[in-house]
Amino acid sequence: MKKFFAEFIGTFVLVLFACGTATVVGCDGTNPNGAYVMTALAFGLVIVAMAYSIGNVSGCHINPAVSLGVLLTGGMSITEFFIYIVAQFAGATAGAAVLGALVGFDTGLGANALYDNNIIKSLIIECILTFVFVLVILSVTSKKKYEKFAGLVIGLTLTLVHIFGIYFTGTSVNPARSFGPAILKGGEALSSYWVFLVAPLVGGALAAVVFKALIKTKEAE
Repeated sequence: MKKFFAEFIGTFVLVLFACGTATVVGCDGTNPNGAYVMTALAFGLVIVAMAYSIGNVSGCHINPAVSLGVLLTGGMSITEFFIYIVAQFAGATAGAAVLGALVGFDTGLGANALYDNNIIKSLIIECILTFVFVLVILSVTSKKKYEKFAGLVIGLTLTLVHIFGIYFTGTSVNPARSFGPAILKGGEALSSYWVFLVAPLVGGALAAVVFKALIKTKEAE
């Protein structure tokens, strides 16, 4: 239960603070400005903060794509995986609900959107972004000598992923993070949600395959 609550809290904070930042600063992928960087930093800094607070409890996945990558590389059991998933989706929904109560449910709530109304392009970009993010996580958490700065590296990577990806889809790389705002906002955000469920999971799975085939093999040599 400690892991459940840790993942719930982490995902709650991610959506409330990071999606909240995107909402209140008016981050718009079609109009890059300071809000772009502020939003990217918000996502990255939340990861840093949570990694060094709940990381020793649950590993601070707060992302189903990350949990899938960890599962496929043997880092957790299938039972733990489903516990994490439930906690992450519940936390994201609660975070979006609080955000909506504060700023109004008619605001963006940090919801993701298809790039150029193109499903294929959106699937590709989200898959690539998640692949990079999860591969870094699996790599930097694979050795004890990286423990002290793993949270910082992961947070900076998420910042980088957002700086590039916001223009295209608003950057999801996290099915739970996308679910909370989508389920409460409804409309197009909800109808296109499946893209932000499928693509990150595929990206996370591919990262696990590459990690096991290349990086783990290299370490064993």
